[in-house]
Amino acid sequence: MIPTLRLYLILLASAVLIAGAAITPLMIWIAVAYLTVVAVLASADFLLTDRPTVLDVERINDSRLSLGASNPVTILIASRARRRLILQIRDEHPDEIPADVTVLSGAVDPFALLEVRYHLRPLRRGDYMFGDINLRYVSAFGTFVQQARYPASAPVKVYPNVLDIRKYDLFARKGLLLEMGLRPARIFGQGVEFERLREYRPDDEFRRINWKATARRGKPIAAEYETERSQYVVSVIDTGRLMRAPADGSAGGLARLDYAINATLLLSYVVTLKGDHAGLLTFADDVRTYLAPKRGKSQFYRMLETLYNVPFEPVESDYARALTYLSARHKRRSLIIVFTDLVTLDAARDLIAHMARLARRHLPLCVVLSDPNITRLAGRAPTEATDVYRRGVAEMLLAERRVVLETLHRNGVLTLDVPADRLSVAVIEKYLELKGRGMI
Repeated sequence: MIPTLRLYLILLASAVLIAGAAITPLMIWIAVAYLTVVAVLASADFLLTDRPTVLDVERINDSRLSLGASNPVTILIASRARRRLILQIRDEHPDEIPADVTVLSGAVDPFALLEVRYHLRPLRRGDYMFGDINLRYVSAFGTFVQQARYPASAPVKVYPNVLDIRKYDLFARKGLLLEMGLRPARIFGQGVEFERLREYRPDDEFRRINWKATARRGKPIAAEYETERSQYVVSVIDTGRLMRAPADGSAGGLARLDYAINATLLLSYVVTLKGDHAGLLTFADDVRTYLAPKRGKSQFYRMLETLYNVPFEPVESDYARALTYLSARHKRRSLIIVFTDLVTLDAARDLIAHMARLARRHLPLCVVLSDPNITRLAGRAPTEATDVYRRGVAEMLLAERRVVLETLHRNGVLTLDVPADRLSVAVIEKYLELKGRGMI
């Protein structure tokens, strides 16, 4: 129990009576009688106030929190108290995970249920632990605050962003994939299986025109073919030192590696839904994990368990070893997506050489995250002498980055350079585009 300000003020009044004893001894007896009444009041307040056992407290949350997303945590409180309680609630969430609210409040009526909610936004993958739940409420007469701790310790894991996968599922069922920035779930393109006839559009190829249908209808009619299934997509993730930097340039933002993992998982989920095979390779100075391409949701869950706690490594990435390993283990033509970062042309020479070698058999795609700080500095008008140097360095870095990407493109390697918040959507759109055009 914690005394309230009301109780302190009541007790402070007795000090005036005691001080009055210097004038007349009768004030001592009045003070004693006053304190006796206060003691009776406090005792009655204690007896009339409901004990913490009349409250049942439960925490509801996903056992797998999503990295970088707003994860809801719900506290349910069932009351068997005799009166309405005004509660203050503090959940002992993992210290490493920031919450939008520290102390929650609410009122619960007798034999009613209170539901309060806050959100956690994890910035690092891994294993964490929830603590207990603490409640406070004021006594019946307001002389003290009742405080109680309710056991609620539980482990929780922070996974890559699985909330985006649930959102994709929901939007796909409702036909609202455009809300995510994605084209519709069923993509028609240059496959081999006939799907339907439709009016010719200016961007259609002439060879798609169905001349018999055109003659019958008196206007150009094009044929559409459903894209092929059972194709192969392998995601290659660089976990070296360059992937540890925050993608948005802020100290508390998600790292480039985390964005790459989120994009890989959402892409792999879409790939398995399309009936294609999804595979995975992670590497730094050596190959760390390799999952051969397979179909089905079980493969997606294997990838999720593999990636949920992949660490950063403070080493230089060895592109030659990783891509040579992949070439030796996987021979069938595939879309191979390499998530990495580029700094200088010299550092990227191994990447260029081995991705060009991959292009002889596979369809390689190099995905990099644009750096918002460098882009901002390059476009900022200088106001002082140091700004001129900063802008010059930024423009030099952007120019060298363009040279690397153009060199890759000349060697038959597709490239994708996008901001972090567009990465997942851009990669999926590229996969669907390549699949629709029959390039995989």
